[in-house]
Amino acid sequence: MRNGLVAAVLVLSAAAPAWAGEGTGGPPDPAPGGPQRPYEPDVAGSRNVDSLAVEVDGDGGAGVRVGFDRTSRAEPAGPPAAPRRFVFLFGEALRFHPADFPVCARADIERAGPAACPEGPQVGRGTSHLYPEGTAEVYAFNARHPNGMRGAYVVIPANGTILDLTWERVTRPYHERGYHWALDEIVPPTATPPGQRVGTRRFELTWGATHLGFSFATLPERSRTDRLRFGLWSEFVTGQIVLPETTARG
Repeated sequence: MRNGLVAAVLVLSAAAPAWAGEGTGGPPDPAPGGPQRPYEPDVAGSRNVDSLAVEVDGDGGAGVRVGFDRTSRAEPAGPPAAPRRFVFLFGEALRFHPADFPVCARADIERAGPAACPEGPQVGRGTSHLYPEGTAEVYAFNARHPNGMRGAYVVIPANGTILDLTWERVTRPYHERGYHWALDEIVPPTATPPGQRVGTRRFELTWGATHLGFSFATLPERSRTDRLRFGLWSEFVTGQIVLPETTARG
């Protein structure tokens, strides 16, 4: 078996139970053990209403690509509140193999953008839909962080954004819900006051790639007809936490 992030297979039930925290503090943190975002106090702002769609298809090799499509709007109106963190939650049957792919160094991306990365570390791509209009290309690169954790960098060249993500096992309540691995993305504070930062109205990011015959994401053949659960745990500068979830057939 190749070295990688390997999850056991679980046939998901049609519906997941409600969270004990819903209606109060929101769904609990699925990956609390990873790197911590610097503290910022909550600010007043609009309430975000998020939805999520996910599509799973072939990667051209033996593996799959997993496409997240998140939409967000403010209630009652205006720009969505800016994020603090996003945690991508993957159905338990999926297996990931970052060790089979080269990595890209953050310093290289900071110096010369995505073009500075060698061949092979790109493991995702997408589009950021800005508010109120406009789009920006998004790239994801396999990474090994200085602390030794595996993860990724999400890069938006148009505005110079580089976000650190780490692979983490989910906590027990999420495992019981049908997840196993999470990619925890920290959106660091900036010089712009939190209440003046603007969130995206839509964010598309597809995880998956092939390199030298290896696939970044794979799914056992026996799970190709199962419906897998996916989620995107999101925390905003207002302190609001949401977890849109969906299922997709492998």
